Amino acid sequence: GFPRHLSQHVGGMVMTHGPLCELVPIENAVMSGRTVIQWDKNDLDELGVLKVDCLALGMLTAIHRCFDMVHQHTGQELTLANIPPNDSQVYDMICQADTTGVFQIESRAQMSMLPRLKPRCYYDLVIEVAIVRPGPIQGNMVHPYLRRRNGQEAVTFPNEAIRKVLRKTLGVPLFQEQAMRLAVVAAGFTPGEADQLRRAMGAWRKPGVIDHFRQKLLDGMQQRGLSTEFAKAVFRQIRGFGEYGFPESHAASFALLVYVSAWLKYHYPAAFTAALINSQPMGFYAPAQLLRDAQQHGVSVLPIDVNVSHWDCTLESADNSSTNQRATNNISTDNPSPSLALRLGMRLIVGFSQFHAETIVAARQQAPFRTIDDFSRRTKLGQATIMRLARADALRSFSGARRAALWEALARPTKTCDQPLFDSLTVDEQLPPTLQPAGLEEDVFADYQSTGLSLKAHPISFYRHELDQWHVKPADHLPAMTNHQRVTVAGLVLLRQRPSTAKGITFVTIEDETGTINVVVHQQIWQRYHHVTRRSPAWLVYGNLEHKNSVIHVVARRIETLAEQLRELKTTSRDFR
Repeated sequence: GFPRHLSQHVGGMVMTHGPLCELVPIENAVMSGRTVIQWDKNDLDELGVLKVDCLALGMLTAIHRCFDMVHQHTGQELTLANIPPNDSQVYDMICQADTTGVFQIESRAQMSMLPRLKPRCYYDLVIEVAIVRPGPIQGNMVHPYLRRRNGQEAVTFPNEAIRKVLRKTLGVPLFQEQAMRLAVVAAGFTPGEADQLRRAMGAWRKPGVIDHFRQKLLDGMQQRGLSTEFAKAVFRQIRGFGEYGFPESHAASFALLVYVSAWLKYHYPAAFTAALINSQPMGFYAPAQLLRDAQQHGVSVLPIDVNVSHWDCTLESADNSSTNQRATNNISTDNPSPSLALRLGMRLIVGFSQFHAETIVAARQQAPFRTIDDFSRRTKLGQATIMRLARADALRSFSGARRAALWEALARPTKTCDQPLFDSLTVDEQLPPTLQPAGLEEDVFADYQSTGLSLKAHPISFYRHELDQWHVKPADHLPAMTNHQRVTVAGLVLLRQRPSTAKGITFVTIEDETGTINVVVHQQIWQRYHHVTRRSPAWLVYGNLEHKNSVIHVVARRIETLAEQLRELKTTSRDFR
């Protein structure tokens, strides 16, 4: 919504000559503090009313929070403008597709493209952002660009005018602006007709709109001496933008956030991961996968503890100076950052409220909690809330293991239920003297049920003996195997993706205790094992290994469920995207 001033300005530009409420009805949105207008965006176009899209990105929030944490712990004033450019170590990480959590290039498709395109500069990231889109894929632009980039195909231009338009992208139109300029210089379109073409390319939800320009484009190019083959190829590429392609300016803006988020991931992995989790929901990965990736990059992750944790994840000085070594790379070598550990926040506890977390933080200001009695008296939280904390193992610092904490929490009187048989006993007298702590496996499953993750072990690790007997390979064994080799793998299902350009193929990521595995499921296999593929939280996959350009996939031939063994696990797998 806009304030009711005489003129409304965006970036110094006048948007309306009078109050917006005199032009269009304004109403309150569902979200507090926001308003909406009742007119559809297409109606605004028809009326000729200026329309400005303001894109909200969760990554901007995450970057802002990361900057704040870095400043708090190192004194460094990071901004989007002062991040050092052209960091070769960051580009090395990107080329290895080590991009979990990085803006725009963390998807399976982008991770598969990165080792092939090998970005080494900012404009390479602009191209990377734009090329993995339905438009370039449908327009058959991806493979020609890669062949030319890798020196496998000559870069040629029919004439100098077209060279000026396509020089930066090696003769392949990857951006909407290039398609518009091609229509002008190669087919004789007027600027007005080129703008109509732009609108047609923007109507990607209405397939076929761009076909109205086919004959004019073909005739125009042939009249200017361009071959029929070239004209048809250009039209196919332009037609691809009708399936959604990026403007260059859009891709350039996104590429800045790609680089900044990658730089933060490399140099400040603890702060970056904490900021991502504090900004959820966003991206492809749940907190469990983000934390696992951080640990693989040397970050020490500490459990939820009501004596230390806040609502959000926070940073602490790590005891081990070798932990998080990458964080010592600072924009100022005179002030290296300390070794930082990531402390999990209470936001990760299923069903726990921010209000209760803030109540705990306020109550512990005077002194750490010593017992559950002390905790209950100072926080005034009810038994149900204390039980939830106990199940999450968040009371361990003063109540011991999870079972003991649960027993003590159960012994606390509730507001609605008296316990006359226990009124004369202290909490210590109510505790059974032989209460044994839970085993590791039970503890891990309890962690997943209460927080969706565990720092103690991975659920699959408890079945590795049986999996070894079935010749199931761990994820970290796959790089050493040969291409096209038959293989069996198993893991928890993290996410399922079925892009519109994949012709029915579903890309699934599963995880075992050693890492993640990319599984390709063709449509007939998906349908054949539909009862497993749609619902099972853990898979046993029989397939063929594909190892190309440092990217490893397992193409599934048969899929079985591991849910019987893992039935106690509440999965955090994602739905289709």
